[in-house]
Amino acid sequence: MAQPAGAPAGQQPYSNGPVQNQLMHSPDGQGYSPAVPGSYSHQMPAKVPPHQSSGPYSYSGSQNVSQLNNFQGPGQTLNRPPVAAFSGSPVQQPGPVPQVVPPALQNSAAASSAGSFPPGASPAVLSNWQFSQSPGSQPLGAPTSHLAPVPGTGAAQPPSSLPGSTNPAGSYQYAASPGAPPLQNSYMKPGSAPPPVTQPLTPLHPPRPPLGPPPVGGPPRPPAAVAGPPSAQSMLQSAVNQEGDARSAASDGSVVQNSYDAIEGGGLMATPHHSPAAPNLKMNRSVGYSYPALPPGYQHTSPPGAPGMNAAALQYPDGSKHFQQPALGTNHLTASMAGLSLQQEGLRPVNLLQERNILPTTLLKAPVPNLHEDIQKLNCNPELFRCTLTNIPQTQALLNKAKLPLGLLLHPFKDLSQLPVVTSSIIVRCRSCRTYINPFVSFLDQRRWKCNLCYRVNDVPEEFLYNPVTRVYGEPHKRPEVQNATIEFMAPSEYMLRPPQPPVYLFVFDVSHNAIETGYLNTVCQTLLDNLDSLPGNTRTKIGFITFDSTIHFYSLQEGLSQPQMLIVSDIEDVFIPMPENLLVNLNENKELIQDLLKTLPQMFTKSLETQSALGPALQAAFKLMSPTGGRITVFQTQLPSLGMGALKSREEPNQRATAKDIHLTPSTDFYKKLALDCSGQQVAVDLFLLSGQYSDLASLGCISRYSAGSVYYYQSYHHKHNPVQVEKLQKELKRYLTRKIGFEAVMRIRCTKGLSIHTFHGNFFVRSTDLLSLPNVNPDAGYAVQMSVEESLTDMQVVSFQSALLYTSSKGERRIRVHTMCLPVVTTLSEVYLGADVQAITGLLANMAVDRSVSATLSDARDALVNAVIDSLAAYRSSVLSIQQPGLTAPFSLRLFPLYILALLKQKAFQTGTNTRLDERIFTMCQVKNQPLVYLMLMTHPSLYRVDTLTDEGALNINDRTIPQPPLLQLSVEKLSRDGAYLMDAGSVMFLWIGKNCGQGFIGQVLGVPNYGSIPQNMTHLPELETAESIRTRTFISWLRELRPFFPILYIIKDESPLKSSFLQNMIEDRTESALSYYEFLLHIQQQVNK
Repeated sequence: MAQPAGAPAGQQPYSNGPVQNQLMHSPDGQGYSPAVPGSYSHQMPAKVPPHQSSGPYSYSGSQNVSQLNNFQGPGQTLNRPPVAAFSGSPVQQPGPVPQVVPPALQNSAAASSAGSFPPGASPAVLSNWQFSQSPGSQPLGAPTSHLAPVPGTGAAQPPSSLPGSTNPAGSYQYAASPGAPPLQNSYMKPGSAPPPVTQPLTPLHPPRPPLGPPPVGGPPRPPAAVAGPPSAQSMLQSAVNQEGDARSAASDGSVVQNSYDAIEGGGLMATPHHSPAAPNLKMNRSVGYSYPALPPGYQHTSPPGAPGMNAAALQYPDGSKHFQQPALGTNHLTASMAGLSLQQEGLRPVNLLQERNILPTTLLKAPVPNLHEDIQKLNCNPELFRCTLTNIPQTQALLNKAKLPLGLLLHPFKDLSQLPVVTSSIIVRCRSCRTYINPFVSFLDQRRWKCNLCYRVNDVPEEFLYNPVTRVYGEPHKRPEVQNATIEFMAPSEYMLRPPQPPVYLFVFDVSHNAIETGYLNTVCQTLLDNLDSLPGNTRTKIGFITFDSTIHFYSLQEGLSQPQMLIVSDIEDVFIPMPENLLVNLNENKELIQDLLKTLPQMFTKSLETQSALGPALQAAFKLMSPTGGRITVFQTQLPSLGMGALKSREEPNQRATAKDIHLTPSTDFYKKLALDCSGQQVAVDLFLLSGQYSDLASLGCISRYSAGSVYYYQSYHHKHNPVQVEKLQKELKRYLTRKIGFEAVMRIRCTKGLSIHTFHGNFFVRSTDLLSLPNVNPDAGYAVQMSVEESLTDMQVVSFQSALLYTSSKGERRIRVHTMCLPVVTTLSEVYLGADVQAITGLLANMAVDRSVSATLSDARDALVNAVIDSLAAYRSSVLSIQQPGLTAPFSLRLFPLYILALLKQKAFQTGTNTRLDERIFTMCQVKNQPLVYLMLMTHPSLYRVDTLTDEGALNINDRTIPQPPLLQLSVEKLSRDGAYLMDAGSVMFLWIGKNCGQGFIGQVLGVPNYGSIPQNMTHLPELETAESIRTRTFISWLRELRPFFPILYIIKDESPLKSSFLQNMIEDRTESALSYYEFLLHIQQQVNK
C-alpha cells in the first residue's frame, strides 16, 4: 500500500515498522549515503540506525506498528488504514514537522504486540492470536494500529521533512549526472494536481484523485526542481523499481515523486478512490461484479433486458457499440450448496475420537474454490497462490466468529514448465489502483473494462483491441493477459530507473583453521568449477572471491596475470577495498584465471593455524565491493565470528535448551540486520551457508540473509571424513543453488479487492514502503505468506480477487513482471467459511505466526497459541454451526486434519520441547518455516510414510518412460509398522528407510543387495543399483520424491538397533514421546477445552 506524496493535512503518516522507518521508504532503501564507486574511503561511513530506538535494533522482520518488544519475529507487520479513510488530495507541505514519541511508548515493556496478542488481554496473558488487526485488539498503552504516532523505544524521532514524507531532508537523491541520460523521476510534477475524476459511485468521502495514465512515448525528463549533487552512484540505484513506491525529499524539503510510484503505483489502499463511473452510465450493483458465461468476454446474444442490466443506461456518448454482459447470480457464480456432494462432504461433522483413520491415502490437495467452472478453470494454480479460506467471509465479525486466520501463501517465482510471456508495447493497468488486467475483470463493452479490485471503469487502449495470438481486432477479452491468471510481461523502459544490472556473484570463504579442517572448501570449489558455465547470466556476468580468517584476502583476476594475485587487508577495524578494479571480473573473459584460483584455493590455507574469524569485516568488504552494481554475496562460515564488527559470544547452554525462558532466539547484536538493510538498499542479497559442529549463533547471523532476501543453508557437524553424507548433500544443494534461475533488483507487491487489507508479511525480505517487499534477489525456492483482515464489509460482492506482481531483472538482463491473480467467492454464513477452509494453508500460516510469537514472547507462548487456535475454531464450529450437539470431539470434514497438523507442528524442531534440539538447529528450522513454500513446509511438519517392500506398478505414474509406483500413505504411528515390512519415511529434508526384523529375504537381497537382515551395514545411506525389478521400483520411487524439491534429503537405512531409530520414531507424530502427547491424548485435551 503505497503512501501518497503527502498525507492529508493534520493526519499522521502511516508507520510500518516498530518505529517510523526512514530506511524503509527511502528511494534506494537505505538511510545513509553509500560511497561513490571508485572512491572507496578507508573507513566505513558512519551509520545512522534506521530505527531510532534505544537498545539493540528492533530485530524483527515483523514490523508492527504497535509492537514494542525489542524483537518482533521475522515476519514484517504493518497496519493498514481503512480503505476509505482518506479525504482531500495530496498536500505538498514543505518544512519540518517534529514527531515526538508519546511518553507511553518510551518503555518498550509497556505494551505488547497487537499483531500477536489477544484482544483485550493483558500483556501477561498470551493465550491466543487475534487474527484481525482491529483497534480493539490494542493492549492498554499501545497506539492504535491505523494512524500511529511514531512508536519507538527511545528518544524522540528526529523531525521528518513532512508528514507522510519518508526520507529525512537531504537524504539521497536521484540527481542526473552531467552527461548521463535523464533519470525518470516523475510522471506528475511535484505539487501539480492530478487530473479530475468523475463522480464517484459512493460519495462517502471526497475522492482522492487517481494516478495519471501510464506514460506513453517514453519517460519524461525529471523536473528541474530536483536538487542534490551529481553522483554516479545515483544512476546505479535501482530504487524501489517500478513495482515500487519511492519518494525522494529534495534538499529544500519538498517531495519529489520517483517514477516507481507513478508507474507501479501504490497498492489499492494508498489510492482509495471510489470507482468513477463513465459519464452517462447508470450502474446496477450487478454490472461488473458479474461474470459472463464464458469469462471474461462479452456476449452478443443477450436480449436487451438481460438480468441485472439496464439496457437504457448503456447508451455511450461516443457511439461505442453496445455489448451485453449478462449478470450471473450467486447461484451461477457459486454453485448452490445443496447441489454438490463435495459441499455436503465438506460440512459433514467428523467425530475425531471415533474416526481414527482420517488421513487420506494420497497427498492432500488444495480445496477447489466454489466458483463457476468457467471462472475456476482460469484461476491461479494453488501451488503458486493459495488462501487459508477459499470462501472469504463477508465481514470481519464473521471472520472473528470462525476463529480461523485469513491469509495468503505465495510461491511467486516457482519454476514453471509453462509460462505465457507477453512482449507488448502496452501493459494495461487500472488507473486507480494499478492492478494489472487479468481474467477476472469485467468488460462493460469493447472499449471499457472494470477493475476487479477497486471497481474503477478504465478505457481499453487502442493497441489492446488487437489480439496478437488470434490476429483478430476487437477482441480484447481473448488476449493472453485476460486468459491467464499467471503471466509474465516483458517490461518496457519505463519500468526501470537504471539499465538492468549484470549478474554479479561474489563468493566469501571462511579459511580459518576450523574451516580448513572440515574440508568444505574442496567440495565447494570443485562444485563451482563444475558449474561455472551453468551460472545464470550472459556475456556481462561478473564474479569475484574473498577469503578471510583474522584478516581479509582479496583476489585480483586482472587480465594478463599468469596467476591470481592475493591482496591482504589486515586492518579489520577500517575495512577498505585495496584496488578499485579487477576484484570483480567478467566471467567469460577471465575464465582461466578463475579456474586456476578455484583449483588452488583449497590448498592455500592447509597449513594455517589461524583460528579467529572476522566474518563481520569480511561482509563489510563484500558489501563495499558489490554496492556499485548489486548482485549476490554467497558466504560460507564454519564457526562463531570472533573478531571485529559482528563478533559474537556463545549463548548456548546445553542443559537449558528446553527451558523456554532461557532460550536465545533473538539476535545478540544488530550488526547483521543493519548490514542487511545496507545491502538491500544497494540491491545486494546475502546467502549464508553455515557448516558447523559448534554453536554459531544462527539467530544473529541469519539476519544478514533474512533482511536482504537471501537464503540460509545449515549443515550441522559438516566434516568430509567424519560425516561424509553431508558432502553429497552440500554438493547437490550447491549445484541447485548455483544453477537455478535468479531475479535481481526485484520488488513485489500484493494487492487485494477493496475492503480487504494486508497487515503482516512473512518471509525473507525488507518491507520498503508499507506494502512493497524489497527483494534484491528472488529465487524459485522461496515462499512468502501474508496475514489479512476484512477492513470493510464485502456487501454486494460475489467474489474478491488477489494479485501479486513481482518486478525483477532476469539473469539475461531483461526487466520482467510476473503477475499471479486469484479469485475467490464471498460468503455470508459461518458454515460456508468452514466449508472452504484450507487446512494446510491454515497450518502454514499459523506456523509463520508461531515463529514470530516464539521470538517476540516465548516458545511456550507460541505453543499455547497453536493449541488455542485448534480449540477456538472447533469450539466455534460446535457452538455456532452444529445444530445437534454430539458427544466426542467434532470437526467439520474440511478441518478434520487440523488437530493432527498442529500436533505435528508442536513436535517439529522449531517448536518442540526437550533438550535434544540444538539451538542453531531450532533457529534453522524456524528460518525454513518462514522461507519454505507451503508444500515443503507441510512435508517437514507431517512426513509421509509408505510401505515399500510391496511396491507394484498398479496405479503407477508414467513420466518420461519411467514407471513410478504410488504406494498409499500410512498414518505416522508405530502401530502401522509391521516387522515383516520395509517402510520409507519422507520427512522433506531427510528420508528414513526402516527395515523390519522379519522383512522378506527377497527385498533385503534384491533391493539392499545383502544376504540377510544381520548383514545390513550400520551406516548405509545409498541403495545399490541392482538390475532387479524390486530395486528399480524402489530407487525410481525415491529419486522421483527427491526430484520434487530443491534440497537434497539424505536417505538413512535403519534397523531396530540403529542409533538413528530415535529420529525415525520422533517423526511418528501420532505416538507419545518423552515430551509430547500422543494424537489420541491431544484430542482428549482439545475435547476437554472445547467442552468447557
